[in-house]
Amino acid sequence: MVDIYIIDLFVIGLLLLMVTLGSGWIARLPLSFAIIYLLVGIFLGPYGLGLVQLRRDQVFNTELLEKITELVVIISVFSCGLRIVRPLRLGVWDITVRLIVFLMPISIFALAVVGKLFLGMNWGEAILLGAILAPTDPVLASEVQLTDTNDQDELRFGLTSEGGLNDALAFPFVYFGIHALKDDNWSNWFQQWITVDLIWAIASGIVMGIVVAKSIVLIEQKIQKRRATDELMEDFIAISTILLTYSLTEMINGYGFLAVFVAGLVVQRSYRKNPEKPLAQLEFVEQIEKLLEVGTILLLGSILLFKPMLNYAMQSLIVIILLFFIIRPVGVWISTIGKRPLESQRRTLHPGTRLLFGWFGIRGVGSLYYLAYAFGHGLKGEAGEKIAWITYTTIVVSVIVHGISTTPLMKWYEHNLANQKKTTPPATIDEFE
Repeated sequence: MVDIYIIDLFVIGLLLLMVTLGSGWIARLPLSFAIIYLLVGIFLGPYGLGLVQLRRDQVFNTELLEKITELVVIISVFSCGLRIVRPLRLGVWDITVRLIVFLMPISIFALAVVGKLFLGMNWGEAILLGAILAPTDPVLASEVQLTDTNDQDELRFGLTSEGGLNDALAFPFVYFGIHALKDDNWSNWFQQWITVDLIWAIASGIVMGIVVAKSIVLIEQKIQKRRATDELMEDFIAISTILLTYSLTEMINGYGFLAVFVAGLVVQRSYRKNPEKPLAQLEFVEQIEKLLEVGTILLLGSILLFKPMLNYAMQSLIVIILLFFIIRPVGVWISTIGKRPLESQRRTLHPGTRLLFGWFGIRGVGSLYYLAYAFGHGLKGEAGEKIAWITYTTIVVSVIVHGISTTPLMKWYEHNLANQKKTTPPATIDEFE
C-alpha cells in the first residue's frame, strides 16, 4: 500500500506539470488557474480520493488552515508592495485611499446589516462576517493587478494596492467582531479596541515595515561591499525580509500584514542604483506565491461538503448577490465620486473603469485566513458554522465567476480604455531616502 503522503506529492507534481505546460492555452481561455486547483481539490477531498483531509473524525484543523493562509497572504502582500513604483503622495494614491478609507468600511457595514437583518445574526457575528468578507484577495486577483514595475495603469494599481492594504486593515474590524462575540457590552472593550487594535496596531505596522525593511537593505548593502553573496542565495533576502518584518511586528502587537506590504514598498524604493535587485526579488517571490496558491486552493476544494453548503445555500446566495452586484459596485461608485484619473484628460474616472473596480472585488485566501483566525479566537457553534459556510461558498463562487470573467473583461478594458489613455512615465521616487 502506497503512503497517502506519497500519492499527494504525485498528484500535486502532476497538477503543476499540467498547468505549467498548458499555461499558454489556459491563459487564452475565460478560465483561471484557481478554478482548476479548486476542482482538483474537490477531487482529492472526501467526495473523491480522500487524499487531502483537514477534517478527521468531525474535527476541523483550523490551526493548520490559519498558518498556511497566513504564509500565503504575507508573501502576496509583499509582492504587491514590490510591484508598485509610485511616489508616496496623496494625489498619486488617491484611488487607494478611497478604496480603503471609504469602500472597505462601507462593505463591512453593509454586510453587517445584511447579517443582522436577513441572516438572523447578532451585531457581533454580523460585523465579523463583514470583516471576513470585506478584504479583496491579493493572491487570486493577480490577473487584474499590476503586471510589472513599469505598469502605471490606474485600474491595476488601485486593485493591487487595495488588495495589499485591505488584507491588513480589515483586521481591526475582525477584532471588533471577536470582542463583540465575547462581550455584547461594547463599553467594556471599545476604548481598548480604539487605542490598541486600531491606532497602535496600524501605526506600529507602518513604522516596523519601514524600519525593519530599511535596516535589512542597509545591512545587505554594507555586506555586499565587503563580499558579494552567493547569487543562488541572494533572492532569499526577500523571504528573510518578509519573515523578519512580520514576526517582529507581531511581537509588538502590530499588524504584520500591513508591515510586510510597507516593507515591499520600502525595498522597491531602496535600490535606485540597482533596480534589477527588486525585480529579481519580485520574480522569486511570485514563484513562491504561485506555488502556495496551488496548495491553498487545493485545501479549499478538499474541505467543501455538499450538505452544509446546501443547508446555508439561501443565506450564502443572499450575501453573494448583494456583495457582488450591489454592495461592492455601489460602494465603489460612492468612493470614486469626483476621482480624477492621473493619466487622462478626463475630469472623472471612466464609467467603465468604475464598473470594473466594482466587479473585481475578488474574495479568497485573505477571507480564509480571517475565518480560521476567528475560529481560533472565540468563533464557534451555530454562528461559526453559518459564517464558515457562507464564507466558503462566497469564495468558491468568486473563484468561478471572477475566474471566468477576468480574461474577457480585462481584454475589453485593455482594448477600449487602457490603450486610449495618455500614460506618463513613473515619477522619480525619493521617499525613505
